[in-house]
Amino acid sequence: MTQSVAVAAVTFDRPTELAVLLKAINNQTAPVHSICLVDSGTVAAADVAAAHGNVDYVRSEANLGGAGGFSLAVLKAVASGADWIWMMDDDAEPADAECLATLLREAEARNLEAVVPLVVAPGDPDGLSFFFRLHGKVTHERAELEKVGFLPDDGHFFNGALIRSDVFFKVGLPDMRLFIRGDEVDFTLRLRKAGIRFGTVTTAAITHPHAFSETKHVFGARWHVIVPETAFKRYYYYRNRGYLIRRYFRIKSLVADVGGYLGYFLRRGDFRGLAGWFGAFSTGLRGKGFGPLEDQKF
Repeated sequence: MTQSVAVAAVTFDRPTELAVLLKAINNQTAPVHSICLVDSGTVAAADVAAAHGNVDYVRSEANLGGAGGFSLAVLKAVASGADWIWMMDDDAEPADAECLATLLREAEARNLEAVVPLVVAPGDPDGLSFFFRLHGKVTHERAELEKVGFLPDDGHFFNGALIRSDVFFKVGLPDMRLFIRGDEVDFTLRLRKAGIRFGTVTTAAITHPHAFSETKHVFGARWHVIVPETAFKRYYYYRNRGYLIRRYFRIKSLVADVGGYLGYFLRRGDFRGLAGWFGAFSTGLRGKGFGPLEDQKF
């Protein structure tokens, strides 16, 4: 029996990248039932969507963040009646025309409810955009992951993730309160808690801008922290880290974050950076600071 697939995609002021993504989706060898696209940008991308066929375009006049955009897109995609939901950000792109077919085949063969491809850096197909931890060490090397073949219960959501529609009834939608930088971690934790069968396959890949420069080593390759490049992203990343530690009582993460960021900023003598981390992180630990950044009161 053929399994139908709907894409849940989000966009924010990237018309060129969006056009590339939509073309790549429509060129997949496995057919796509519909593309549910939520646009929260400052300039509407309706004309780009209209030029690429079966796009269910939703214009949001409010900036929903990645979490809110995906939540709305997923809901629309599930409502379409599709069996699977394929999630994509506007700056992602399937690495080849067989990507979706490979994900569907792997999901069936491994009896998975969600399957994630490798995420590789544009122009650097041998480098992973987001690190994995293997044998206690951080790696961005694609070849290292390909040696493993399949990584159960692990993966980088949401870009390229193929998820059964009924999974969202079991674990819920992406949490729009997290806005950006943390909604994917929260969703992964919910999958594990619910016992959803998922993992990363190394035979499929998408491209997405990398985050090499954000990974900062504190004491060698076994201990690192993530320091996003802009104040906007740093706030959400730190705040959401604190909130998820609170929500899921993640003691190991608390120790790792406190020790890691103290070590990183103090060794650099970056007291302003330390204060910024502490302010946002403690806000999350207190369960506060949700919503767009301009609405926050500290």
